[in-house]
Amino acid sequence: MTDDLRDFNSHLIEEFRANDGKLSGQFENSPILLLTTTGARTGLGHTTPMMYRIDDERLLVFASNAGAVKAPDWYHNLVVNEKVTVEIGEETFVAIATVAEGEERERLFAETLVNYPFFADHERKAGREIPVVILDRR
Repeated sequence: MTDDLRDFNSHLIEEFRANDGKLSGQFENSPILLLTTTGARTGLGHTTPMMYRIDDERLLVFASNAGAVKAPDWYHNLVVNEKVTVEIGEETFVAIATVAEGEERERLFAETLVNYPFFADHERKAGREIPVVILDRR
């Protein structure tokens, strides 16, 4: 992650927490949550703002990394340690992260493309299947 992106995310996280999950500017009214994973190497908590979608009782997030060839660090962290913390609106809770596979992944990704077609562009640009991660509240 570049220093510019790290700074951008830090400001977004600060605004999110100061305003009970409400953001301004380009992210106003966008479905954004904060996901805290445990670093696979460091064991330290890492918080990342990201878009989500609701699927029944579950939340879905997408390891697109804006179409980068490499999946984002948060994805590698949750593959090693599935216990994550989610901040959404005014609420904070622990969740278990599971990577959707096979037909379930295909269905969830196709349903997501209806409202968020840019994920298809991310997948094409990345040259890899974008992982769909299911967050189940514990």
